[in-house]
Amino acid sequence: ISRDSLKLVATDGHRLALSEYQTDISIGDGDVKQVIVPRKGVMELARLLDSSDAPARIVLSQNHIRVEANNLVFTSKLIDGKFPDYNRVIPADSNKILSVDRELLKKSMNRISILSNEKYRGIRLSLAPGNLSIQANNPDQEEAEEELAVDYDEAEMEIGFNVTYLIDVLNVLQCEKVHIKLKDANSSCIISDSEDLTSLYVVMPMRL
Repeated sequence: ISRDSLKLVATDGHRLALSEYQTDISIGDGDVKQVIVPRKGVMELARLLDSSDAPARIVLSQNHIRVEANNLVFTSKLIDGKFPDYNRVIPADSNKILSVDRELLKKSMNRISILSNEKYRGIRLSLAPGNLSIQANNPDQEEAEEELAVDYDEAEMEIGFNVTYLIDVLNVLQCEKVHIKLKDANSSCIISDSEDLTSLYVVMPMRL
């Protein structure tokens, strides 16, 4: 939390979500304050606040967070500790941009995931100018492949991902088109709304 923005970050070590909102905030002494809210508290807050556009008041103490909104008061303990340096996880030099219809990509990945390895959930993305091929296989020698027309004019490349992580991101985004920024087969990708950059999602690749 800073005086002009509220930034929310979550990570499990394999993927990261970041969302930032510009707003005027009164935070008392100091310019930046960082707290860690437990996952269960975040999930409950999302459920309680989902149906209302009423403004919310957030009150922070050393050990607790309190949210007041629409005749509701929610209190949760904070986690004592230091959050990872998430800025180091976000790739700064991704120079290959893929633009694709979100709904088409999500449906393709849902179909492909049926034949992915049940344990590792790996799929392969093969990129060529104007084309994306999505492939999966499993120990039973079953294979699936789909091709999509995409906006992409960079060099050909292949990269593997956990398909569940990608589908989770596509389910959260509400845009028509998504941007996927890539560097190489060993670097994380950045997924975002093609027009709204206030939120982004980082997914680590996997070796197939």
